[in-house]
Amino acid sequence: MPTRILILAVTINAVISQLLLRRGLTEIGSPSGFAAVPRFIGSAALSPWVYASLVLQVVGYVLWMIVISKEKLGVATASIGAGFYVLMAFSAWIIYGESLSGLQWIGIFLVTIGVVCVSLGHA
Repeated sequence: MPTRILILAVTINAVISQLLLRRGLTEIGSPSGFAAVPRFIGSAALSPWVYASLVLQVVGYVLWMIVISKEKLGVATASIGAGFYVLMAFSAWIIYGESLSGLQWIGIFLVTIGVVCVSLGHA
């Protein structure tokens, strides 16, 4: 499988796994303090959303091992990172109604431009 397809697969996998994790944690809520952490962990351990996220993260880790066996680590990490930032921001906006400020969008754009520069240097 071409490395670019693998990088895209890892990126999409990471976004979906984080969206599933967010869904599970939305149902559980956040711990109110340090003493509530064990109960929080117990609730997370019973969440099918958390389990689905974990399974996808394991799959993503296997794909990641394949990617970094074929590509420079810096290039692969930058490519996946930039794709993740853009896709996660859009996905969180569409699915959860989260928004980013104009300055945050500019930051994502600049990171993406930087990744294009890293990738072009690789050619």
